Amino acid sequence: MKRIMQLEQAPRGAAPAPRPPGFALWALGFRPFYLLASAFAALSIALWALQSTGLLPHPYLPGPLWHAHEMVFGFTLAVVVGFLFTAGRNWAGQDTPSGAGLMALAALWFTARVLLLTPWAWAAAVANVAFPLLSAWALFQALRRGKNQRNYFFAALLVVMALGAGLVHAERLGFSPLPGWAGIQVALDVVLFMMAVMGGRVIPMFTNNGVPGVKAVRHPRVEQGALGTLLALLAADALGLSGVVVFAIAAAAALLHGARLLLWQPLLTRRVPLVWALHAAYLWIPLHLALRAATALDLLPSTFATHALTVGAIGGLTIAMMTRTARGHTGRALRADRFDVACYALVLAAGAVRVGLPLLWPALYVHALWCSAALWSAGFGLYAVRYWSALTRARLDGKAG
Repeated sequence: MKRIMQLEQAPRGAAPAPRPPGFALWALGFRPFYLLASAFAALSIALWALQSTGLLPHPYLPGPLWHAHEMVFGFTLAVVVGFLFTAGRNWAGQDTPSGAGLMALAALWFTARVLLLTPWAWAAAVANVAFPLLSAWALFQALRRGKNQRNYFFAALLVVMALGAGLVHAERLGFSPLPGWAGIQVALDVVLFMMAVMGGRVIPMFTNNGVPGVKAVRHPRVEQGALGTLLALLAADALGLSGVVVFAIAAAAALLHGARLLLWQPLLTRRVPLVWALHAAYLWIPLHLALRAATALDLLPSTFATHALTVGAIGGLTIAMMTRTARGHTGRALRADRFDVACYALVLAAGAVRVGLPLLWPALYVHALWCSAALWSAGFGLYAVRYWSALTRARLDGKAG
């Protein structure tokens, strides 16, 4: 009887729908790296919050520099590599690492996280520098085979990330004339530039495609100015400039990125979570730049600008893109469900609490740290649990990737 009912429900003459094969974690870059990044983000921040408030019996990391290192070269770089391997395959029409090669890169990333907790400083340095270099080479090879020169600069930016990691480890090893924080700052500038480039490419497109009646536009002069000021800020930080120069660059960048966002009509996206999450996260970029300008004149401590970028912009944009690309590249509907919306709300709230609460009420700094860490870990932990099945199993539509 059950068999008859199945036949009656199926269209006449249609072949049975193929059942997708099972395990597919190593099919495409976003799968392992989104899963590793989200799980690591939840665990690492929880441990750091416990350490910072004295509730962890044995320190997880040696200090703030290494907390920053792990969130930039651990969490953020994993998301960036996963995204670039996935997008790079589309850009070039060529394969990016999969199978054993992708597994080896993921193992290198994981090994780098473990080695940092050991006394083997040289091994940790080699692993943490090698990961972005090998990822850059793999991306470049795919782009070269596909003659996609337009995106070569992404591979170059991964090389700059490797240099930033090298500066941090060189200080630990005792032979660098530059402080490790210089490497962190340059790496953050690189990530900021990457987010601005990709945001400009996809947010207006996703807005126009996903929200009927909205006409998000890209103004050439605004685009050039917005990206140009970020490159100027990267150059200023690489040269060790400060004061009025950095203030002028950051202030101009804040205005241009604010204007850029307004041209994308963010207020009209509020009914489509998969789109408004991107706009809400991008808003943190002009906020970060405005705080960076204030920091340059010693009006505010640098922690406010740093966490506006790391928790607000990086956290918000990564969770928004991780849900969207995971859905699109696993054959699922491009529509955020209540779990996705919860992830967006938790991570964006983590940024608001981490920056806004101590800015308005400095006495509540410890409470802000605790609350923000809990929100962040809950948001990325929920993503890891929710998307485990999607990231480890083959596409629903039977396509490769």
